[in-house]
Amino acid sequence: MTEPQKHLARRSLLVSAAAAAATAAVAGPLAASADAAAFGYTDDGSNYVVTTGADLVFKVSKTNGDLTSLVYKGTEYQGYGGKNSHIESGLGTSTVTITQSGSTILISVAYGTLKHYYAARSGENNVYLWTNKADTSVSATRYIVRVKAGLFLNDEPDSYTYTTSTIEAADVFAKADGQTRSKHYSKLRVIDYDAIGWTTGSVGLYVVRSNHEKASGGPFYRSLLRHQSADGGGLYEILYYGENQTEAQRFGLQGPYVIAFTDGAAPSSSLSHANLTTPWADGLGLSGYVAASGRGRVAGVGITGRDTAYPYTVGLANSTAQYWGSARASDGWFSIGGALPGTYTLTVFKSELAVYTTSVTVTAGATTTLNTIAVPSTNDPSNASAIWRIGDWTGSPGGLKNADLMTYAHPSDPRAASWTGNVVIGSGTETASFPCYLWKDVNSGITVYFKLTAAQAAAAHTLRIGVTTAYANGRPQIVVNDTYTSAVPSPPTQPSTRSLTVGSYRGNNNTFTYSVPASAWLTDTSAYNTLKIYVASGSGTTSYLSAGTAIDAIDLLA
Repeated sequence: MTEPQKHLARRSLLVSAAAAAATAAVAGPLAASADAAAFGYTDDGSNYVVTTGADLVFKVSKTNGDLTSLVYKGTEYQGYGGKNSHIESGLGTSTVTITQSGSTILISVAYGTLKHYYAARSGENNVYLWTNKADTSVSATRYIVRVKAGLFLNDEPDSYTYTTSTIEAADVFAKADGQTRSKHYSKLRVIDYDAIGWTTGSVGLYVVRSNHEKASGGPFYRSLLRHQSADGGGLYEILYYGENQTEAQRFGLQGPYVIAFTDGAAPSSSLSHANLTTPWADGLGLSGYVAASGRGRVAGVGITGRDTAYPYTVGLANSTAQYWGSARASDGWFSIGGALPGTYTLTVFKSELAVYTTSVTVTAGATTTLNTIAVPSTNDPSNASAIWRIGDWTGSPGGLKNADLMTYAHPSDPRAASWTGNVVIGSGTETASFPCYLWKDVNSGITVYFKLTAAQAAAAHTLRIGVTTAYANGRPQIVVNDTYTSAVPSPPTQPSTRSLTVGSYRGNNNTFTYSVPASAWLTDTSAYNTLKIYVASGSGTTSYLSAGTAIDAIDLLA
């Protein structure tokens, strides 16, 4: 076995709610050794030193609130490259205080308008954290737990320990065999995970995410979650991440999120944001803290008009908070709890495509119950009668060529199928053959071949192209049978950062429509009509950073 293979055996984990629940009995949050030191704290002059009464001792700088040490069962896990764990890349000189009340120790950090907190509970191998972003005066996009090199070596898509070259910016790398790695390649949407971390089989280190009520981007947002290099690793709680972001920054208290050590298994399901309750924090005086009694719930008895082939998610969002929950597959019932009082836009998503919106008000201490939501047939573009269709209208490129791989690899990765190649309607492979992404400098002008009946060729038709995001204002322009050329459509609002090369297709869904006159079609019913799709834009650079767009679905309406 080669050295990298040995490292691969020490697998890393991206923990879903289901995985966490399955291991709850093994890795409870109170796992403590019989000889653990007593719960309490000391002051070593530079740091507050907290002993949890279990197997964890951690230190917080009295100067700037950095987490400077994480010792679990006698092993130091904190730090790489001389850096600590902290908000953003570290705060400046801060006011740092500590208090102990019974079985809870709280460390409070104040830096300008930002407030940050660490809490320890007696007998637990966890550190609970909250961060209150009051405004933009302090940059706070993340909390990063920096982990020493060599403790959790792996070759996951977001680990670039074994890479040999840089292929884009300073954050996308390639191994000797061409396989790509980047901190961006987590493969996960926010809705997909409860905890992010690594395990050796006997020790696990995770960050259990918060409910992200003060983050942005919604349930399907994708961002960096962890990374690893030869220098060490990082685990993230995202507070506000700008890469391919579609929403403005929200402010207020986000948390708790939890740094959790285990005996190698996934964190207990009791720590997940859906199950974690912290009544012990109600009296700690955290800035912006709202107890369970000050929150409300929205419940719906069902959703009709669903396409049962797809999962449905219900989201709540306003300028101050966001929440979501899954609709039950059998009838569409849903329940979203722990929401701050206020009026929200409620959105029903078919997979990732918004198909219904309404307004709902959340009241503290109460449940707002909604009658059955009926999704109008016209709200789902899949219900429109089509002569042919590539993909389906889901708000994602799912099913298209390379779609899954692009959430954890660069487009240049040798595992990707060719980005070029024409598509023939009726072949049975038209969806799998059509590339999920189009770029001006890579595969612009891809051709779709299709036949029409005499009746179909005698009429004008509408062609629709759905996209999920765009880079450098890339948008589709079409040419039919080399005789009809559409106008260049106006670019919709999309994020201005990289997207297609950093594992994310999740931008703003948009549908382009083109009215193709009957004169454009071939009258010979045995001949193939041609549809060429070009990427139009005056921006972008070259190759995979030329203007581009991600495809949801393409169809020709009857």
